[in-house]
Amino acid sequence: MTNSYAQFESGKKFKAIPPSNTTPKPEKKTTPPPTDEFPVIIPPNVYKSPDIIKPAPDPVSSYPVRKPSEISMIPQNQFINPGDEIRDKLNRKTDRQEGIEYRRNQSLGTYKTQSLSAKVMYRDAQSVDGDLIRVYLNGKIIQTQVYLDSNFKGFEITLEKGFNKIDFEALNQGESGPNTAEFRVYDDQEKLVSASEWNLATGFKASIILVKE
Repeated sequence: MTNSYAQFESGKKFKAIPPSNTTPKPEKKTTPPPTDEFPVIIPPNVYKSPDIIKPAPDPVSSYPVRKPSEISMIPQNQFINPGDEIRDKLNRKTDRQEGIEYRRNQSLGTYKTQSLSAKVMYRDAQSVDGDLIRVYLNGKIIQTQVYLDSNFKGFEITLEKGFNKIDFEALNQGESGPNTAEFRVYDDQEKLVSASEWNLATGFKASIILVKE
């Protein structure tokens, strides 16, 4: 690093130079002579300033005014009647007991045979609860009321040539529901022709057709 020193001559005195006065002198105000003429007013140019004819919207008042929300003293949802809920539960219980799927007629099948007669046997398929049936042969009642218990019971019929339709109508559903039965059909040689079950709601039928060839 190089150090340099300035040396002043001892024979000369330092004299500061005063700053120059650059402040301008105030101008004298002259009052214009009075005049009797009206001042000239220049109208604004409406083409350059269209807001003069149609003012710009007030930023405060241009917002949409919201109406106060109306408070209704009437509830939108109706009160739930506890009795309706109990009624619906009872209805659902009834549906389960009767069973929607049981509210229809059931086909137990069509069978061909050369037998001269047929023996039809039936009993309650589940617990004995008071199931009652009515039996038809070709549309005619042959047994008005039959009580189904745990033992097989039935009847024997002579088969006519062609179709022999047997209908079992449920007169009730017992205590538990639906009306249930196990049934069997034998030919005149004691051979099993058909074995099945039915599950019926009250008033519906289970049908089997024996076709004698």
